[in-house]
Amino acid sequence: MELKIEYVNIDSIKPYKNNPRHNEEAIPYVMNSIKEFGFKNPIIIDKNNVIIAGHTRLESAKRLGMKEMPIIHADDLNEEQIKAFRLADNKVSEKAEWDFNMLGEELAELDIDMAKFGFDGLDINEEDFGTEFNLKGGDREPIQTMSITLSDEQAEKINEAISKMKQTDKFKNYEGINKNSNGNALYLVVLEWLMQKM
Repeated sequence: MELKIEYVNIDSIKPYKNNPRHNEEAIPYVMNSIKEFGFKNPIIIDKNNVIIAGHTRLESAKRLGMKEMPIIHADDLNEEQIKAFRLADNKVSEKAEWDFNMLGEELAELDIDMAKFGFDGLDINEEDFGTEFNLKGGDREPIQTMSITLSDEQAEKINEAISKMKQTDKFKNYEGINKNSNGNALYLVVLEWLMQKM
């Protein structure tokens, strides 16, 4: 089936009343993306103009004062498929993880302020996310990346703990598991907590 992109009045698009995805925190980042790159991802709607995928994009566009939106009608889906696709579209992105080596290389090449799109909490620099994740000793497991979701308050506390741990003698004298200083500091914070609980 050939996809046909149409431009419609933004007020004709209807949010799905039972949308289970809360998107308020993402809206400022999507707004920044639209301002920086334009609106490049059409909203998917059903035959009644109800959103299947694109609630965050719609709200972001409204706050930016846009009058028209690019949309795609998913006329080939039945009601059950629409409900399933609406959930699947939100869920599948949670299964993806970052390769921090590659991410660090990509970010290092950009002059665009990527904090506008949510990359501020990663505290990424060449020292922490380079290409030399060499492990000490041949019997260690490969480095694992962990994908977690935090509120702003949680992220602030964790970053504060990492920062404080980096200032301790324990951190300075610690050989570490890898060359990622943030990872080593967080490991020591957790290790210290575990030792207190034993």
